Amino acid sequence: MAKIDVEWSKATGYNEASKIRTFETRDIVKRLGAIAPFRVFINNHPIANPIAIFNPSFIIRDGYLAEVYARIIVGYYLYVSAIIRMEVPVSDILEGSVNINYYSSEIVVYPSTKYDIWGCEDPRVYFINYSLYMTYAGRSVNYIHQPTAIESVLPITAIGSAGGRRWSKLYVHVLNKGVRQRLIHDKDAFILKLGGEYYFFHRPRLIGDTYYLVISKINLPTTCETKPCEVTPIETYDIIPPASFELKIGWACPVLVEGSRVVLLVHGVDREIQAYRVFAVEVELGREVVVKAITPFYIMEPKTPYELYGDRPLTIFPSGSQVVDGKLIVSYGAADYMIGFGVIELSDLFTALDKGRLY
Repeated sequence: MAKIDVEWSKATGYNEASKIRTFETRDIVKRLGAIAPFRVFINNHPIANPIAIFNPSFIIRDGYLAEVYARIIVGYYLYVSAIIRMEVPVSDILEGSVNINYYSSEIVVYPSTKYDIWGCEDPRVYFINYSLYMTYAGRSVNYIHQPTAIESVLPITAIGSAGGRRWSKLYVHVLNKGVRQRLIHDKDAFILKLGGEYYFFHRPRLIGDTYYLVISKINLPTTCETKPCEVTPIETYDIIPPASFELKIGWACPVLVEGSRVVLLVHGVDREIQAYRVFAVEVELGREVVVKAITPFYIMEPKTPYELYGDRPLTIFPSGSQVVDGKLIVSYGAADYMIGFGVIELSDLFTALDKGRLY
């Protein structure tokens, strides 16, 4: 289906990037292990274990402790999600002990507003000016009536305190007038601050099942009369379209930020069996937005039993990454059921990007 016309600028390299992508995978991610739901205990809820735990993001504290934030399900009736916090030693991840160890957790973000009353999903956590932020997808009050209703899912940004144990929901991200009335979902979102500018990475879905991988420049209000307060884009750039063999693509997580250069992982869903795979892209942010390089092939696809089979088969959904000793640790949802960890040699990632270098 053709895309609906919207007044968004196209990034430099938009067309060139799509032409060099092929339906091929060269998997460069070494699997480190997975955390199953029954090995996670919830300390602040009567239900001891989640039914499913997936789509995790994480930061590293003091060089040795991974602070993991993940989406959980405690019942399948309406599949309502909350977000838990748990601590996992980095050594457990690198040495494969996540396959056998048990972890305590606590629910830290849960439905509480009209924007997220039917679920808090798929968090991304990151620092801005030394403060910890989280952007997640909120299923709004509109979702329960009809999942394809206008603004049924919107990104919400919260700021953390008390070591990530308390969160204040500051902003809900909406589109500008006109396009806003055609928005169904907006997901896969997070904020980066570069050179004094705030860039909002997100994936809107408009009426007609049209998906856009975009970056918007935004201002963040310092005060709000009510929280969360609505934030609209100043300017939006369409980065790359889905390939001809893809149904949709979405932001996974940033890998590297150097000045105005950002390297990111992106997930793609194919048209035939709707499996999730991963590729990488390098963009330059400034007066213009430029797609500098893109891996011409996927760099990860479902292959382990816990990635192939679960609540959503053939799904890998990266939503967190951190560099440790020159290697990239990636956290991801495995088959919408458990948490997976993998590691990528940065040299392998950059070599793959160079094979699709545009500028």
